[in-house]
Amino acid sequence: MNTPAHLVIGLAAFARRDSPRINTAAFAGSLLPDVSLYLLGSYALFVSNIPPSVVFGEMYFSDDWQRVFAVDNSVFLWGCILLAGWLARKDWVIVLGAAGLVHISFDFLLHHDDGRAHFWPLSDWIFNSPVSYWDPTQYGNIVGPIEGLVCLGLAGWMLLRFRSKLARAMIIILAALEVVPVLGPLLAFG
Repeated sequence: MNTPAHLVIGLAAFARRDSPRINTAAFAGSLLPDVSLYLLGSYALFVSNIPPSVVFGEMYFSDDWQRVFAVDNSVFLWGCILLAGWLARKDWVIVLGAAGLVHISFDFLLHHDDGRAHFWPLSDWIFNSPVSYWDPTQYGNIVGPIEGLVCLGLAGWMLLRFRSKLARAMIIILAALEVVPVLGPLLAFG
């Protein structure tokens, strides 16, 4: 899934009115499994000036990058965070772990040949889902728009739940980041 979709789904699942700590944890847990990709990719693209085709066609799949991705996409890591929150009776830690698990669960189901080793450190096995959120040869032309519609629906629902201008602005920005890449070309080129 696209990172904005993870954020919309995580916030819809876990955010609560008047609960900034819970909402921050929901946002962080939904985002953190993708942070290493943004850091590695940004450094390669903007500091090292490596072409995107090399970054996402070769470096993304390299053993070094995959080892990094395995850590922040580990079911066991996120499960330990959730368990630690439960044992400590800290709702925000529970939400952080749960949001991370939701993120990697969707990634597990929607990455065909670009998945991660979700069972690190016990295994480096990577599941190749029969569907992809982006690859049209693996139903991405169906899954991607469904993902966008689900995110729009969840964003609309959250706009009804949250009244603050900041919350509403964030919801609108996340929904736009999710659907504009899909709808923009359709609207521009009919």
